[in-house]
Amino acid sequence: MTLLQAFDADNYQFQLRVGKDRSIHSYHIMLRARNYVADFIKAWEHQSDIPLSRLQLDFIQRFSVYLSIDRGLRGATIWLNCMMLKGVILRAHRRGLINRNPFAEFHIAKNIREREYLSEDEIRLIMNHPFINPMQAYVRDLFVFSALTGMSYIDIRQLKLTDIFLLDGYRWIISSRHKTGIPFQVRLLPQAYGIIRRYAKNDKQQIFDWCEYHAIAKRLSSVLNECGIHRHITFHCARHSFAVMALNQGIPIESLSRILGHSNIKTTQIYARITMKKLGSDFKHFENNLNPIFSEKKESLHSRIKNKILSFLRKR
Repeated sequence: MTLLQAFDADNYQFQLRVGKDRSIHSYHIMLRARNYVADFIKAWEHQSDIPLSRLQLDFIQRFSVYLSIDRGLRGATIWLNCMMLKGVILRAHRRGLINRNPFAEFHIAKNIREREYLSEDEIRLIMNHPFINPMQAYVRDLFVFSALTGMSYIDIRQLKLTDIFLLDGYRWIISSRHKTGIPFQVRLLPQAYGIIRRYAKNDKQQIFDWCEYHAIAKRLSSVLNECGIHRHITFHCARHSFAVMALNQGIPIESLSRILGHSNIKTTQIYARITMKKLGSDFKHFENNLNPIFSEKKESLHSRIKNKILSFLRKR
């Protein structure tokens, strides 16, 4: 079997799971990785394909260089595509299609970048901005809803009124993540529920009107620019922003992991970066607890010195 045949076989099996326990977005990432490999073989190997038996460790090493030099990819994206290729070969080896795994010793750093997010002040600025263009106002509302709930675009897109439950006097969204099927629960803040009321029609329909993700992402830039925010912010940054706000306001990371629907708390630790504001708050608490201890010792020392002086003067 050739490398691209093995890749196509893996992608076919992956496609069969789309909508069950795999997302269409992840499938497209697999297809892109396959095409990168095909282009690499053509450009650097001057062939249309290569037999699995001819693969050596330097193949994947040179592939990572190709992704950097010819494709201009960086860090985590290079890592992701190399891991896709490495996974295909590992599965081929396990199925007996290849006698050894030539990439077993290959390791590459993921080099995760700091995730962009918006501050509470920036989110409030976007919430209160009066947009004249209805489409900009709609994109703003979707982005703000994500920032107030931590929900991804696809999960917002599929949200229905039947996913909202009244528990102990509070409204909760209880559903499962489209990407992983992991359950999540998030309590609706009044501002988020206000957005739902603005767009909800009936229980059987999805709350928000359908719109392609790329169309939303394209208009988000103009929305942020009009609000005076000129950094590169994607729609998914709203989810990051929720995570950072939650940590800043004292929500334990275990609870945050459940809200975000993560299967592993390590994902949450990467996802929700602890800001300087949080560190400053923690150190303030630390300082407040230590100050009385040190002040008490200092006063005690001064009292002992004062008593010794008074005792000396009385003797004289």
